[in-house]
Amino acid sequence: MGETMRQWQMSGIGRDKLRLNAVPVPEPRAGEVLVKVGAASLNYRDKLVVETGMGLPIAFPFTPASDLAGTVAATGAGAKRFANGDRVISNFIPDWIDGRRPGSGRVPHYQTLGGFYPGVLAEYVAFPEDWLVRAPASLDDAEAATLPIAALTAWSALIDLGALRAGETVVVQGTGGVALFGLQLAKLHGAEVIVTSSSDEKLARAKQLGAEHGINYRREDWVERVHQLTQDRGADHVLEIVGGSHLARALAAVAVQGRISLIGVLEGFELSGPVAPLLLKSPVIQGISVGHRRGLEDLNRAVDRTGLKPVIGARFSLDTVPEAFDALDRGPFGKIVVEIG
Repeated sequence: MGETMRQWQMSGIGRDKLRLNAVPVPEPRAGEVLVKVGAASLNYRDKLVVETGMGLPIAFPFTPASDLAGTVAATGAGAKRFANGDRVISNFIPDWIDGRRPGSGRVPHYQTLGGFYPGVLAEYVAFPEDWLVRAPASLDDAEAATLPIAALTAWSALIDLGALRAGETVVVQGTGGVALFGLQLAKLHGAEVIVTSSSDEKLARAKQLGAEHGINYRREDWVERVHQLTQDRGADHVLEIVGGSHLARALAAVAVQGRISLIGVLEGFELSGPVAPLLLKSPVIQGISVGHRRGLEDLNRAVDRTGLKPVIGARFSLDTVPEAFDALDRGPFGKIVVEIG
């Protein structure tokens, strides 16, 4: 196109290596589309990639972040899924279309945007057309950019894999992006929701979104309170977002033959918990690594049909991405969005 754009690039690992540079606007190759990025959202994973690299084969200069919403500006030869002017969002795991995830028992698959592949913190990106899906018509770009990881993770855990039914009880840990999408999706499917947090203010806001109960885990034993609220049945679903030794608490809280979705790694990448609840309760413990493209398309249709509105905790401009990462550090209520277009 002979034009330049702004793009965040890492020259190495660490936030101090992240710079906003002027680079050429990419030309879409055969099978690709050029997307004018309207907005991007940040995830905890993006923080880990920037600060640690997560052991990924990152080629520098590297652009972080994976979740975008934007508009198709041009198409390469043979690209037919979208036309100029179509609104699209990114698919975090581009080559996972449906069914079983790619990879093997020996070599698990982790080829994702903003990690293995370059990311989206730029004014334009050129991606293969299969890496994108049509954006929900009911959301603007800032709202739609929150869906690819956080919303799809909650959808996969509760709906696609969890088969959530009306009347079941869901425990949601925290009030970040995945947690609040879990709350909203659970309510849309007729579940009763219990939210845990260390902030009374955030618990009050979660109740405004439909949560029946809020537990401040700094003031009371949240597992004991879950047992009280469920008449000792336990929770049918637990969205386990902390990880580490916290799995033991989820095992104590879950119902007999309930389900624990392991999502977060806030306490590290090693899990621990007692064997007895596993043997005596027989819960399903499922690891959730976002989801496939078909699930994202199903989610988008549900968003349009139900009127679900993502919760945006703070908005930043492309110039203020470092401040956006600072806001992510502080634990926002909802999603952090970078508005670009």
